[in-house]
Amino acid sequence: MVITMAKFETKNIRNVALLGHGGSGKTSLAEAMLYITGGTDRLGNVTAGNTVCDYDAEEVARHFSISAAVAPVVWKDVKINVIDTPGYLDFSGEVQQALRVADSAIIVVDGKAGIEVGTELAWDNVQAAGIPTAFFINKFDDNEARFARVLDSLHMTFGKHVCPLTIPMVKNGEVVGAIDLIDQTAHVFDNNGRHSVELIPEESKEAVEKFREMLMEAVASTDEELMMKFFEGEEITHMEAINAVHEGIIHGDIVPVFCGAATKLWGVWTMLDKISESFPRHTAKKNEILVDGSEKEISVDGEPAIFVFKTVADPFVGKMSFFKVMNGTVKRDMMLRNNVTGNSEKLAHIYEMKGKKQTEVEELSCGDIGMVAKLTDTNTNDTLSWNTEFCYKKIEYATPYMVKVMIPVSKGDEGKISQSITRMTEEDYTLKFENEAATKQLLIYGLGEMHLSVLSARLKGRFGLNVRFDVPKIAYREKITKAVDVEGKHKKQNGGSGQYGHVKMRFAPAEEEGLTFTVSVVGGTVPKNFYPAVEKGVQDAMAKGAYGYPLTNLAADLYDGSYHAVDSDELSFKTAASLAYKKCLESAGPVLLEPVGNMNITVPESLVGDVMGDLNKRRGSVMGMEPAEKKGYTVVQAIAPKAEIMDYPIVLRAMTQGRGSFDYEVTGYDVVPANITAKVVADNKAE
Repeated sequence: MVITMAKFETKNIRNVALLGHGGSGKTSLAEAMLYITGGTDRLGNVTAGNTVCDYDAEEVARHFSISAAVAPVVWKDVKINVIDTPGYLDFSGEVQQALRVADSAIIVVDGKAGIEVGTELAWDNVQAAGIPTAFFINKFDDNEARFARVLDSLHMTFGKHVCPLTIPMVKNGEVVGAIDLIDQTAHVFDNNGRHSVELIPEESKEAVEKFREMLMEAVASTDEELMMKFFEGEEITHMEAINAVHEGIIHGDIVPVFCGAATKLWGVWTMLDKISESFPRHTAKKNEILVDGSEKEISVDGEPAIFVFKTVADPFVGKMSFFKVMNGTVKRDMMLRNNVTGNSEKLAHIYEMKGKKQTEVEELSCGDIGMVAKLTDTNTNDTLSWNTEFCYKKIEYATPYMVKVMIPVSKGDEGKISQSITRMTEEDYTLKFENEAATKQLLIYGLGEMHLSVLSARLKGRFGLNVRFDVPKIAYREKITKAVDVEGKHKKQNGGSGQYGHVKMRFAPAEEEGLTFTVSVVGGTVPKNFYPAVEKGVQDAMAKGAYGYPLTNLAADLYDGSYHAVDSDELSFKTAASLAYKKCLESAGPVLLEPVGNMNITVPESLVGDVMGDLNKRRGSVMGMEPAEKKGYTVVQAIAPKAEIMDYPIVLRAMTQGRGSFDYEVTGYDVVPANITAKVVADNKAE
């Protein structure tokens, strides 16, 4: 393998994440950037499954991105680390990883569809990340595309800072190129994406005037002197506009809009120019946020430090840790300390990644992105540095609520599950694995059905593990509702020594979970040495209540009984206690309990009624509402049974077209209605 030296200093490195709705053309745009810059010698196609960024077997099979992939390109001596991200909500964790290490983002918008849910979510994500953003209106060559309509909607939805830098050039009714609004030049594209400069055609001049006015207004807003010029009708010079755009992008005062057709390579040259000229480098923000909320100054020449933002469990290479150099320069064979575990790790080999292709390098400068394999005790979100102990701010992931039982297809695979799932949860922090003792089930939590489907395919492809998913059982419980006075007598004679145990007990509902056991025996009718056996007898019997589920919140008082000097033993009193418990169940009014929890459901205001109606069908109770942090959204606070929200991630997504979100936490148990109890018991017996 060829080992190369670091060719790029921090000032010549850009980290750009591509975001957007599924199918908007993010991967195609990354592919176009690679091809134009000579990063590849052929233009890959998503449908053909031969792109650089969609290299995973599942991505090739499904024709869409599942993981974030890094694809560095070099344009005019500037290295641009393009990070292609998935557009589907099930893989939002990959988007969060990319945004943690990106210094800017480009949101790709379908020129025909316009603003979609994925566009809005991408905007929310970049706003939360606080990084400069641009839009790329894709497929602008399509006859059904409406650039002006899409641009106006972007401007109205996301604010006055959104302004065009390029617009389509129309000639004889056809889009043949793009017009640079700053230079006021027309670029006509050929089949290879190259362009020739022409005069702006007459039929495009009206559009140029309209959109240049929008651009100049945004340019003027970046500086008081320019604002005065704009309002007084003075011309903002070409150089003033270029400098204002540069500063405006870095500080978020300008959100530029580019246009093009990624699959034809149209408009990509211009965008690459602007990325290299005006998009921020890693050091533009001056400081990095630490895990405690404080800030640490970025130093290009300071102590080397890296942040691991992604882990891949590769069956051939082993654990692959993707990192960003947050400080200083990182070199091959360097020893760094993991500030989370306290252990030292050797960066024996460091690589630059282009999709799945690895190129070993000697060093990486501050701000660059790389990969190191086979770190023994390092995971996603870890910080590694030389001497100083600190941790960079960690990536926050969505909590998974889509839960299924995971069942191995072959009995011999049962032993593989735990190890394989551990590897996958190290890679994907939006997966959660749980071995639930109450139901004796292996539960897997994900963000949606597609997420779990991909997990199943990867388990099979990487580890040879076949699993199927099923609906989980609910961990029901029981309790009694009345106080009763019962007795249990166990007497057995087999010739010679026999068995004898006799107890009189009062059972009642208790406040505390489990068993509250007391003794009020007077006169030694039950010897003290048998008290523990009585308690154990009740405790063991509570594993099964009247309906077949564990009983809880039980108070049991042993107040009387009798014994035999020869035949009484611990087993006899344990058996007598269990007989008393069974009689208790017959007359103490047992009821079934189910787990219930608090929900906070965040949805657009217009959908609150639909959400409340659906909650009523799920036996949920709305407890209140309050405005959400996001404008136009409401948080519905509710209590709902766990049994009724097993499919809620799918239902809420469909109801809100992906705009809604929720969190849920089991807070206690409540009585199951009689009609539901009958169904639960019938289903349990059938099993």
